[in-house]
Amino acid sequence: MPSPKAKNPGRGGGSPVLGGSNGRYEFMSLTKPLSRSSPPPLLLQRQGSDPTTARLRASESPTRRRGSSSSTGSGQGLSEEDGIRLNPSFLRVALSSLLAIDLWMSKRLGVCACEDSSWGSVRPLMKLIEISGHGIPWLAGTGYCLYKSDSAAGQEVMLNLLMGLILDLVLVGVVKAVVRRRRPSHNRMDMFATFSVDRYSFPSGHATRAAMCGRFLLAHLVLAAPLRVLVLLWASLVGLSRVLLGRHNVTDVMFGFWMGYCQYNLVEMMWLSPQTLQSMLGLEV
Repeated sequence: MPSPKAKNPGRGGGSPVLGGSNGRYEFMSLTKPLSRSSPPPLLLQRQGSDPTTARLRASESPTRRRGSSSSTGSGQGLSEEDGIRLNPSFLRVALSSLLAIDLWMSKRLGVCACEDSSWGSVRPLMKLIEISGHGIPWLAGTGYCLYKSDSAAGQEVMLNLLMGLILDLVLVGVVKAVVRRRRPSHNRMDMFATFSVDRYSFPSGHATRAAMCGRFLLAHLVLAAPLRVLVLLWASLVGLSRVLLGRHNVTDVMFGFWMGYCQYNLVEMMWLSPQTLQSMLGLEV
């Protein structure tokens, strides 16, 4: 006789979960608590492996990896570009800092800029040193010595010194016209015999002339040791007076010394020989 449970399975209060073989069904009670080790049926269904979903995941994963790698590469590229862009800005900041230090030092050292400055009583002496490095006295003195010289050797030296002075005026005027750096704000425009480009500050023409003439005198004149020391002291005082009087900034004088030092090398390269001097002046050597 067949069992009543087999005829009417709905009366047992369970729900069919698994279909067994031989036409029999197993029932699981909904009221029976599940063990902690076994997950709920819904979770089993969600964690089940669907072939379509697996294929989609397999097809999407390389793309995502390529996308992530490309994004990482682009991030590295941007970082390199940012590094390249930072270099000019860093150089600009460094130059601005050096310029600020230069202006600060020049203002602090301008102690003879006017009569009521801290060293205002030394201002007349500094102006006398300033005139000693001016171009007009040097051009006039060199031309006079060239005219009064009796020997060809003396005229050769004076002629090359005159050529160096003219070269100094031209080069300094060109650089000043190109750079166009204004003189310090605490400067008083009471300089001796100024010209159009003299309103600009960079480089210091007195410093270039002092360096060039100092090297020239030490190389081509036979001077005793005390006189050689005086030449070096004069060149240094000319450059220092430019800052103390407030005429130039510190970098103007430093660059002027370097430029005058190089100008002497140029004069040596363009040196006029005695034969050239003879043909120019009509002298018999």
